[in-house]
Amino acid sequence: MKKVAVIALVLLLSVFAFAQKITVQIEGSAVPYYIPIYMGIELGYFAEEGLEVDYLFGSASDIIRNVAVGNVEFGFPNGEPVITARAQGIPVNVIHTTYQHGLGATIFLKDSGIKTPADLRGKRVAVTSYGSSNYVQLQVLLKKNGMALKDVKLEIIGTEAIIPALVNKRVDAICFSMLRTFELKYQGIEVEEFKSDEFLPSFGNVVVTGDKILKENPDLAVRFTRALSRVMAYLSDPENMKTATAITIQKYAPTYTGTVEYMSSILTAIYANYLWVSEDTAAFGFGYGNIERWQETADLMKEYEIIKTDVKATDFVIPRM
Repeated sequence: MKKVAVIALVLLLSVFAFAQKITVQIEGSAVPYYIPIYMGIELGYFAEEGLEVDYLFGSASDIIRNVAVGNVEFGFPNGEPVITARAQGIPVNVIHTTYQHGLGATIFLKDSGIKTPADLRGKRVAVTSYGSSNYVQLQVLLKKNGMALKDVKLEIIGTEAIIPALVNKRVDAICFSMLRTFELKYQGIEVEEFKSDEFLPSFGNVVVTGDKILKENPDLAVRFTRALSRVMAYLSDPENMKTATAITIQKYAPTYTGTVEYMSSILTAIYANYLWVSEDTAAFGFGYGNIERWQETADLMKEYEIIKTDVKATDFVIPRM
């Protein structure tokens, strides 16, 4: 028995010794929301695929540039900047649609009198800036319900002030992030929301890589995304998520110390139970890329002049590695 254990240990150590070193660049900063990457390292799932994963943070534009030229093997930006990059001819490809939905939401107080999108007519609605994703989300929401910007009282309020503006009833509704809906409810403030993804297909963070890896080493992409999907399956259990959140905060996001209960709740409720899953993932597994949804997003971005040229989702989205 002891001999078997020694052999197993030697084999495990040999995997680590010959692991391929890769880097994934994440859009954002050291926050718990990127828990699948952190826990892929902690659980050894990347190592079991023969990968030694390092990570760094950056803007979407930096990530896309670095992936395209091969400075990093993988990137983890939001979906819309990838479409923008493809419209500019930058060779990046989506190999794992990690977040099946976007985080956008139109949020309003429960006592605002708003029950359906039609009730936004004549209301004071805030976005963070012209040209922002939430500005586009508002336009699409209004158009889908027979209205336009002229039918609401639009206000531009900065990121730091937009939540207080809603709570203090300076505005009737805001187009922002559903994370704030959860946060406000957690604080005991009664709010409701219209999820933007219900009328505007969008995507949060997705895994991207360059043409070179897909042509010369596609197995690397297969192994990385396979490990990532395993992590997501593990985190689907709330108890596992709570344990993983504690590890993540301690080792990867120490500025969130003391928030394990809150963060594990939000990661389960919004990420594991909503952002990561869809009818597609139920049928095909985590990270499945729905070509039609990606195409609809690209077409809307062209319609609202976020991009200037047509983009074909089939050119850069791989449904499943």
